Amino acid sequence: MDITLFKLINGIPGKFPMVGEVMSGISNDYFLTVIIFLIFVVMWFGTRDLQRRRLSQRTVLIALIAVGLANAMVVMTTAFFFRPRPFAILPLDQVHLFFYKPTDSSFPSNFAAVVFAAAISIFATNRKSGIILLVIAVIGTFGRVLIGIHYPTDVLGGMAYGAVASLFAYLLGSIFNPVLVLFLNFTRKFYLS
Repeated sequence: MDITLFKLINGIPGKFPMVGEVMSGISNDYFLTVIIFLIFVVMWFGTRDLQRRRLSQRTVLIALIAVGLANAMVVMTTAFFFRPRPFAILPLDQVHLFFYKPTDSSFPSNFAAVVFAAAISIFATNRKSGIILLVIAVIGTFGRVLIGIHYPTDVLGGMAYGAVASLFAYLLGSIFNPVLVLFLNFTRKFYLS
């Protein structure tokens, strides 16, 4: 079923090549990373209201922890499990590849894990920015299948890793809240927050 769904989604650029080109721009390794970084910067410095700024800055710290946890979870999984990419298994005439050929494991999608860890963490306290990030994350991860570098279950697995990492990050943030407050107070002394 995974291969059938992959072929269905990845077949779209065969009918509409421009879709593949656009999605390769959105789903590359940099576009969403830059968008997430810009949203983090806006949340970090974007308001004069001290109470809202502190909440936003704490949210950004939690999101960064979630991203780190998601990466660690993916690294631990891929150390024990390797799934070849679709273009490495399927005949090349059946895959529309609009990307370079990554050599790491296809499952879970590190890209999906990271963008969903950030998006869900932000959504938990800032609905507006979180919804924007979630919509972009869904489009970007769907695009990873469309451009031929992941199976659908790879991105679904990455999304799940991101959600779990976000949950753990909030749990850690609650446990270590005094450390987060101390860090934010320290950065304020140097006008960094």
